[in-house]
Amino acid sequence: MSADAVEILSPEQSWELLEGSVLGRLAVSADGMPDVFPVNIYAANGKVLFRTTEGTKLADLAANNNAVIEADSFTSRIGWSVVAKGRARILVDPAEIDAAENSPLRTWVWPKKTINVELDVTQITGRRFIFGSDPEREIT
Repeated sequence: MSADAVEILSPEQSWELLEGSVLGRLAVSADGMPDVFPVNIYAANGKVLFRTTEGTKLADLAANNNAVIEADSFTSRIGWSVVAKGRARILVDPAEIDAAENSPLRTWVWPKKTINVELDVTQITGRRFIFGSDPEREIT
């Protein structure tokens, strides 16, 4: 992949892509051990919302609320990746829970996820890729 095949996206471009995503990966770290979970997401207004249930994600976030959401998409010719870093918190205020429950966020699998978690994004980065052959690896 040549250097011009990777485009660094602005924060605004990164947010636009993230806001159009419904699936991401939550990365957390507790006790020095990283973990990654697929999560359905809804991104807007500098925040990313996801739902979960009791388990490893919540335990990890309780130990260390610094988290990352990564989302991406690709075809056979192009792709992009966005990484949003911030602090996660479980929503407990009834008004916030009501707003989260009425958001466009939809989970895909059971059991029903009833705990709303919000990532307050402090840093967002993104890259777009144009796929092609790698001239240094081509066999002639």
